[in-house]
Amino acid sequence: QVQLVESGGGLVQPGGSLRLSCVASTTVFRFADMGWYRQAPGKQRELVANITSGGSTNYAESVKGRFTISRDNAKNTVYLQMNSLEFEDTAVYYCNALFRWPKRLDYWGKGTLVTVSS
Repeated sequence: QVQLVESGGGLVQPGGSLRLSCVASTTVFRFADMGWYRQAPGKQRELVANITSGGSTNYAESVKGRFTISRDNAKNTVYLQMNSLEFEDTAVYYCNALFRWPKRLDYWGKGTLVTVSS
């Protein structure tokens, strides 16, 4: 069982920045594809960004150019740097770890709340 613990959420004004962190309790973190998802009130959970075990990244169109996902395998940590935050970025942000071998295993954190408000 892998535990994921997110941190870094909070209240920020529009145009501000936050950095989310997610620490994974596993010695094989480097083999996982890691992702950040978010769920706004009344909406479905959606992918924000992901980074493969090889370091390839992918972003939702709505965050391209504003958010950056990165990972530090030595610290078992994935980050989401969020700049130029908008009201629409308000959501609970969840960390996800996907292992593909020897079988597909999917893990989720409990989430961290990001509120963008003036």
